[in-house]
Amino acid sequence: MASELKNLSVFSTDNLPDISKRRFAIVVAEWNAEVTEALFEGAYQTLLHYGAAAENVIRGNVPGSFELSLGAQWFAQRNDIDAVIALGCVIQGETKHNDYINHAVAQGLTQVGVNTGKPVIFGVLTPNNQQQALDRAGGIHGNKGDEAAMTAIKMLGLQQQVYSYSPKI
Repeated sequence: MASELKNLSVFSTDNLPDISKRRFAIVVAEWNAEVTEALFEGAYQTLLHYGAAAENVIRGNVPGSFELSLGAQWFAQRNDIDAVIALGCVIQGETKHNDYINHAVAQGLTQVGVNTGKPVIFGVLTPNNQQQALDRAGGIHGNKGDEAAMTAIKMLGLQQQVYSYSPKI
């Protein structure tokens, strides 16, 4: 669903797992800091609200969104990290750089998740302009950071379900 029709901060909270002992890494792109700092705040507060301990949330900064994949990989390779949330913002602009960056980041983060078996969440805004970015970073469309944190929580719940499944005979 297009985000102009959905508030990114509204989601189902049914059957969420206990995350009080889970450890999260949030990797934040420094480029477009006005937007990415708001995304971080949303993700961080959502994790705390749903039970994460503040000391179990680690932040790492990377220069731009392109570097999110490697930053996420470094955190995902750590045994003490359960999920990684990657936050960035690549605005359309006048050239096609956003197409190349967004595609590379999406593929890179997907590969990190598949290779490590850990949730690696794509929390990267891909708006056409600054106002659209602000609208999705705590503005009229909610906060993609909230949504990214909730996605990490739900993926940990699914992981728990999958690995604790035992068929009834």
